[in-house]
Amino acid sequence: MPHISINGLDIHYKEKGAGFPVVLIHGYTGNLRDWTLQIPLLTQKYRSVSLDLRGHGLSGKPTRPDDYTLELMAADVHGLLQALDISECYLAGHSMGGGVAQEFVLRHPQMVRALVLVDTAADVPQGILWQGRARLVELARTQGMEAVFEENLKTSLPGQQWAAENPQFIDLWRQQFLMTSAEAYIYCGQALRDRRPLLDELSQIRVPTLIVCGALDEPFLGPSRRIQARIAGSELVIIEGSGHTPAQEKPQEFNQALLSFLAQVDSRSAQ
Repeated sequence: MPHISINGLDIHYKEKGAGFPVVLIHGYTGNLRDWTLQIPLLTQKYRSVSLDLRGHGLSGKPTRPDDYTLELMAADVHGLLQALDISECYLAGHSMGGGVAQEFVLRHPQMVRALVLVDTAADVPQGILWQGRARLVELARTQGMEAVFEENLKTSLPGQQWAAENPQFIDLWRQQFLMTSAEAYIYCGQALRDRRPLLDELSQIRVPTLIVCGALDEPFLGPSRRIQARIAGSELVIIEGSGHTPAQEKPQEFNQALLSFLAQVDSRSAQ
């Protein structure tokens, strides 16, 4: 898979299929492989473009706190689309990637034909225990990401019931998690905690918008509903039995919601 220099940083991306572009942005401690269960279906009709955000996956891993902001990551996405000669796309973002997608569409509304926001927020979710993450940050600094992963297994495994029923998920999650640098883990976490609220700006969004949230993802249910209330005409889909990662936990239900939404937008665009 190719790499390209964007904003002075080596960005790893994947491009597959032909048709109208669908751009996929992963979440915190993830990477472009998070969309593995979506890309084969999308590429039957669309051109899919996914990337590893800075500090994640196989992209460059800067080391300064200021290198990890949602605004900079949105600028990376913009630079990639410019390099690929993509002037308009369907844009989807999960969790932190949803925050990046919001920053992107607010800055470049003409480049987004439709928006998909998955288990994300436009403000700081209240159900997340940011103080409790201090120990994880210290582990990242002193012992590395393996120690953080093991602590996460003990305390805050996402989709615990699903993971227990799918033990192979643990190995896959470990592989993905360990491709994130300690600096990205620390400073992206800080950026999410200290982010500027976007809720009041979301009324500017005029494109069709799908909001998806796992029914078990309690910290993001309220934020998802608040996003829907601010974006006129947006649709909210709650996926039963799913935690924070419905694209992986409930791929059939997630893919159905995604493809149905894109088909509706295709139909409107063709009129």
